[in-house]
Amino acid sequence: MFDNVYIQQRIEKAQTLREEKLNPYRNDCIVTCNNKTFLEQFATLKDMESDEKKDTDSKVWVKGRVKFLRLMGKASFIKIEDEDALLQIYFSQNELTHLFTILKKNLEVGDIVNVYGFPFVTKTGELSLHALDFKILTKAIVPLPEKFHGLSDIELRYRQRYLDLIVNHEVKETFRMRSAIVSHVRKFFENKGFLEVETPMLHPIPGGANARPFITHHNALDVERYLRIAPELYLKRLIVGGFEAVFEINRNFRNEGIDHSHNPEFSMIEFYWAYHTYEDLITLSKELFCYLLESLQLPKQLPFGDMLIDFTQFSTMTYIESLVKIGGISQDIVDNAEQLEQFLQQNHVKIPNDLSYGKLLSEAFDAFVEAKLINPTFITQYPVEISPLARRNDANPMIADRFELFIGGREIANGFSELNDPIDQLERFRAQVAEKEKGDEEAQYMDEDYVWALGYGMPPTAGQGIGIDRLVMLLTNNKSIKDVILFPAMKPVSENYNSITKEEQA
Repeated sequence: MFDNVYIQQRIEKAQTLREEKLNPYRNDCIVTCNNKTFLEQFATLKDMESDEKKDTDSKVWVKGRVKFLRLMGKASFIKIEDEDALLQIYFSQNELTHLFTILKKNLEVGDIVNVYGFPFVTKTGELSLHALDFKILTKAIVPLPEKFHGLSDIELRYRQRYLDLIVNHEVKETFRMRSAIVSHVRKFFENKGFLEVETPMLHPIPGGANARPFITHHNALDVERYLRIAPELYLKRLIVGGFEAVFEINRNFRNEGIDHSHNPEFSMIEFYWAYHTYEDLITLSKELFCYLLESLQLPKQLPFGDMLIDFTQFSTMTYIESLVKIGGISQDIVDNAEQLEQFLQQNHVKIPNDLSYGKLLSEAFDAFVEAKLINPTFITQYPVEISPLARRNDANPMIADRFELFIGGREIANGFSELNDPIDQLERFRAQVAEKEKGDEEAQYMDEDYVWALGYGMPPTAGQGIGIDRLVMLLTNNKSIKDVILFPAMKPVSENYNSITKEEQA
């Protein structure tokens, strides 16, 4: 695996360190100051009037990865980077004596080091550390690539995220922001009185969404199990059991396509609120976004690719209205299944044969509406036949008390007043099973235990799911879901780990 000539040279240098009684993989790191704190704490040295701007009384231990190396005769400069900042180190033969010679011959970009010294300002005005002691903690035997940025390396960035994080500091900032977003989402719901819970990830019946599941085998029980496609049906069982406000920040798995907004393994938050309606969830969603923007210190007008999202402009529109006003389809066509099917075919929208009216509406929405919903828009009153778990509207039983939130041309959230009539739910499941038998692989399975649970009585409840990955994409201005998932799903390739050229050595 480590056959490349440049890697072999580094392996030989690691061996040289061992021969000099210096372990190239030490475990005695001392840290009294991180790089960011050092740069902040001693910044006033730059303002000193003395010719020698230094503080020999303030000695610290720092650590980091070597990102730059300039070796000279009897003195050298390197720059090391820790998690937060880049710091310049000066070391010379005067202080390090024999160690200086060893470092000049064996220290390389990529090595992780531990340095002891005092702060000073160089003649060029850069705050630096004057080294008095120096340890190589970890010898990097694979050189960092010199030319790493750019679209030509996009696959490498995703496949070797560890390398991406080493070289591209802004990538670290994206994932720090992701962590902050998840933390604030959790705080928001906790402050609202919701209880965080955990539900199974291995399901006997995949449910809670229309999606193809991943299938595995449980050896101890000798049964098939499905990786969770959604936690919905378990969370609503908890509402039946007496909890009135629950949420779960969960990982879901859907055996489907991969594109800029879909990854087979993804994160969501789902929450369920007894004695509330989907209108309450619309209000709650607006509050959540205001809370996130304020907590993350983000402006209310956010760039997203070539768009500008205005979070002061929330709007609400019914499903049918959106097809007419946004999609540009005449009301007569929208109201007639046969005409709508002809319209879709004339506009080169590929649709399966014998689609129901509700699914034709869904195809039209996907083709002519979704991408145009830039500012936050709640689309309400979905057809019941594409909403198998949502409550029927009292005034019009053909539509569901449901909404989806679209921002930047993508669905961000899905919520509805929950169906709690066990007989209606049973019939909806039977209709889904019929669709599955006709070849719809994403149709839902029959879940008799869930229907039985509803038989005990579930209070009127509203539930919602928000895609965490898409939320992070939106708030960090990333157009690809792979840029906000640390290890996205990738097509297998034959890795050539030894294809390192001379130009790639840092």
